[in-house]
Amino acid sequence: MRTTFFLLFTCAFCSMAEMSFTQNARVTINKRNVTLREVLNEIEKQTDYLFIYSNEVNTNEKVSVKSRQEAVATVLISLLKGKDVDYSMEGNHIILSAIENTNAPVDETNTANVQQQKKTITGTVVDAAGAPVIGANIIEAGTSNGTVTDVDGRFSLSVDDNASIHISYIGYLEQDIHTERKTSFDITLLEDTKALDELVVIGYGTVRKSDLTGAVGSVVGSDIANRKTTQVSQALQGAMSGVLVTRNENAPGSSATIRVRGVTTIGDSSPLIIVDGMQVDNINDINPNDIEGISVLKDAASASIYGSQAAAGVILITTKRAQANKFGIEYNYEFGMEIPTEAPEFVDVIRYMQMTNETRWNDAGNGTNEYPTYAKDLIDNYFQLNSENPDRYPNTDWNKLIFKSYAPRQSHILKIQGGSERVRTSATLAYDNIGAIYEGRNYERITSRINNDLKINDFLAAYLDISMKRTIDENPYTTLGIMRIGRFSPPVYAATWADGRFAEGKTGDNLYAQIKDGGSRKAWSNQLNAKIGIDFTPFEGLKIQAIVAPVFNGIKQKNFRKTIPWYLSNDPTVLGGYIQQPTTLWEERNDNYRITSQLLAHFDKTFDNHSLNLMAGYEDRYEFDENLGASRDNYELDTYPYLNIGPLEQRDNSGLAYEYARQSFFGRVMYGYNNKYLLQANIRYDGSSRFAKDYRWGVFPSVSAGWVISQEEFMKNIPTLSFLKLRFSYGTLGNERIGYYPYQATMSFDDALFFQGGDVVSRQGAAQPRYAIRDISWETTESYNVGVDAYLLDSRLRFSGDYYKKNTKDMLLALQIPTYMGFDNPDQNTGKMHTTGYEINLGWNDKIGDFGYSIDFHIDDFKSVMGDLGGTQFLGDQIKIEGSEFNEWYGYRTDGLFQTAEDLNGAALISVSTKPGDIRYRDVSGAEGAPDGRISPEYDRVLLGGSLPRFTYGSNIQLDYKGFDLGITLQGVGKQNVRIEGDWVAPLLQNWFNITTLLDGNYYSRYNTPEQNLAAKYPRLTYSNPGNNYTMSDFWMFNGRYLRLKNINFGYTIPRTWINMAKIQNIRIYTSISDLFCLSKYPQGYDPESGINNYPITTTVIFGAAINF
Repeated sequence: MRTTFFLLFTCAFCSMAEMSFTQNARVTINKRNVTLREVLNEIEKQTDYLFIYSNEVNTNEKVSVKSRQEAVATVLISLLKGKDVDYSMEGNHIILSAIENTNAPVDETNTANVQQQKKTITGTVVDAAGAPVIGANIIEAGTSNGTVTDVDGRFSLSVDDNASIHISYIGYLEQDIHTERKTSFDITLLEDTKALDELVVIGYGTVRKSDLTGAVGSVVGSDIANRKTTQVSQALQGAMSGVLVTRNENAPGSSATIRVRGVTTIGDSSPLIIVDGMQVDNINDINPNDIEGISVLKDAASASIYGSQAAAGVILITTKRAQANKFGIEYNYEFGMEIPTEAPEFVDVIRYMQMTNETRWNDAGNGTNEYPTYAKDLIDNYFQLNSENPDRYPNTDWNKLIFKSYAPRQSHILKIQGGSERVRTSATLAYDNIGAIYEGRNYERITSRINNDLKINDFLAAYLDISMKRTIDENPYTTLGIMRIGRFSPPVYAATWADGRFAEGKTGDNLYAQIKDGGSRKAWSNQLNAKIGIDFTPFEGLKIQAIVAPVFNGIKQKNFRKTIPWYLSNDPTVLGGYIQQPTTLWEERNDNYRITSQLLAHFDKTFDNHSLNLMAGYEDRYEFDENLGASRDNYELDTYPYLNIGPLEQRDNSGLAYEYARQSFFGRVMYGYNNKYLLQANIRYDGSSRFAKDYRWGVFPSVSAGWVISQEEFMKNIPTLSFLKLRFSYGTLGNERIGYYPYQATMSFDDALFFQGGDVVSRQGAAQPRYAIRDISWETTESYNVGVDAYLLDSRLRFSGDYYKKNTKDMLLALQIPTYMGFDNPDQNTGKMHTTGYEINLGWNDKIGDFGYSIDFHIDDFKSVMGDLGGTQFLGDQIKIEGSEFNEWYGYRTDGLFQTAEDLNGAALISVSTKPGDIRYRDVSGAEGAPDGRISPEYDRVLLGGSLPRFTYGSNIQLDYKGFDLGITLQGVGKQNVRIEGDWVAPLLQNWFNITTLLDGNYYSRYNTPEQNLAAKYPRLTYSNPGNNYTMSDFWMFNGRYLRLKNINFGYTIPRTWINMAKIQNIRIYTSISDLFCLSKYPQGYDPESGINNYPITTTVIFGAAINF
């Protein structure tokens, strides 16, 4: 924190010093018979002053000036002497104004009429964020009468009584406002993305969206920040087509999995993350509020400039930077809560005992004893017994005891930005604190980012960016899964005795005691990023960049387990046993750093109808990681979690280190003719330390083309068509993420205990665990893409569509080698995979008076099919085999439940213990290729469909009216083959767990009528024969499609007239709700994105206010 505030203070001091220098600036000018405008431009070049003047100032008048290191004020006095122009200085702005000519003859007759027809209007002009727009032009329509806004965005102008005024400023949409019956105006200018032609960030540069030939998706930073999540990965869910974001929990600080256009390899399919041109390890290292925009490079033509890192796509993040001559401070405060969306329900204590008895009775063969575990009298009188002796007859609500109904959260964000044409600084400091729905868990994060831009002269510019992150992640120490045991612990086991002391739980499994008094797991993470670069522009069109960017990470973990004894309920002095022991401390220190260096050259030239953009570069990256671990056991004291307090003879330690390096050469050519025919070619040459010297270099080229059909003469007469472009691309990408030294015969060292002369001694041993294949090399992905972009009805209606195909070969698989060789299976280049998919994007935006609105919708789908893998990969209930989908479900076909003993006669059975009420499996095949009368895993299991989401979609709706704004985001999956988890419906998991209400009343039972059993959804209760019913089959599958209201945010911006007196530029109050509701076929209590044993998906409710000064 001290470092953060020191850097903020330093940058603020530099900005003030630079402004002070501006006010004392001197110039040297020697010009004769030139226009006033030329002299003003020269002063702006030599200083940081910016001139503001209206049309009333004649800047075409000829002047002469000669000065040598004179103050600007002195030069202006001499320059404007004898002219009807005056000036004033405000900060680094110089405002020129025309002086009224009082000596001109006055026509008194006309003067009275003019005064009757004229009026003076005033107002302010601000941007969408509420910051004043300095120098905006205010022109009376149809005349040359006008003025410009001052440094506060204010203006005053005398106009005709019924006049209209035209407001314009570079980069903003122009406005026309009628002044009849009004004299005061508050005007907000919106950015004109069409006028700027929406620059899109691509690898090592930017390009106009109209000139794109590849498949690139983008989202603005405000859309990410409005999601109100601390993790960027989660904010991307549903944001754009072709980007699949999946969660399995929403715990404080938890991340999400990102896939760009599906899966590309059997290994790591995570996309490459680039922030301000530099690779980072984790997208969540960035604070969402610091993001200016995100671009996603989806096809090979866009991504191949990153070569071996880009097979799974590239995500480019651009952070916010200060704008010249715009100063401001913004403070944002948010508070709210996290509320679980769904929670499974469980049977009460009576039904638990009854269903336990039925399960044991079924497993015992349904003999005469129907109460093998809990006696009938006990069940019938349990509530009375509990009231008399709750210690002996517990009725514990474990869920209520452990879990809270909501968790608090809060955020503070401070932003400072300002500067001139020469020095600009943007600084952000943010703090987030998110609690959990159970005690002892909390997530804190502090982030800071300072981006500095310096213009040294017309040839040299530099930038220095520094960002820091510190997180503190705290959890209770427990040897039990909190969500699983907390939910499934049955009420018949006591968490505490009646006097409040910890009880035994289930033979020592007392999660409540572990959470309350079992110790803690804490992790502190500190990260420092820096980037320093110099831009040299020797002449217009050529820019050379030199950049170096180090990243330093330090992670400290401290896991302190405390001993928890429990004592008898009727005698607190008698030790019953231990819930956990012994008291132990584990500590880890993980340090790593990454250094990236780049040398880039850009050439951009337009001549006649031709445009040419060239880029060449060199990059190297070095990574080093080192881990250290230590522990001590059997602490006597449990209040001092430090290693030196533990017994010396109970110590242990560990350590390891690894490094990685990569060198790259790359280049790009972009050519356009007449804004109609577009061509782009990329190439990258990568070398990686992961491969042997003779196999470590790979070449990854790509080519793409675009045809802007709307520029053709035969298309220009279509009034509804604004823009139409076809795109095609082809390229190759690589993947090297296979571990650090797969080609080397590495040795693994360990200590082993031996008996020597009756004593136990430790000796170090070593072994080569894995067989090394020296010629292992890159995975390669070929990618094809065809796309179309269309804008209709003055670009209000937008459409884009893409179809793509990816072929991956030489996938790295651990193939089987003979066991007698004594090695683990080595990775080999052998696997193939084929992925096809499409993306469709639709958008509409319009403004009707003060009401503005926009609607965007996208849908995409992909399917990955395995080619020749050189073998079969079994993954529990899923499989990878040639012809299967990626991780396809693999199991039996079924025909309902056996209803009677007669149904079993002559039927193919999976087990001799099969009984009525068990699942009936289909006899698909046998050893001879035909049904053989029995169910076997070798011949009767078949492919049951892919497990990945299909037809993913999202929609974003934005509405605004005057000061009100409303945003709605929807996200969903159109189809997904999902398996009902065994935990949902299997009784007595672990031979003691509670049972969900989903099963109660819906299973086959000897107590049911035949009609009830015919309608039963689930098989009979059994614990001893789970393979009969709970093995993978289509009986347990359903369509897990869902539609989720991802986010809704509503805000109101207070009118400036209400807050001007307080010198406040803007105040916006808002509320945001994420994951409010979900429509799906999942049973009540179950969320499509969270397993029953995971931290739940939560509805996030936030209230906030943002104040700009």
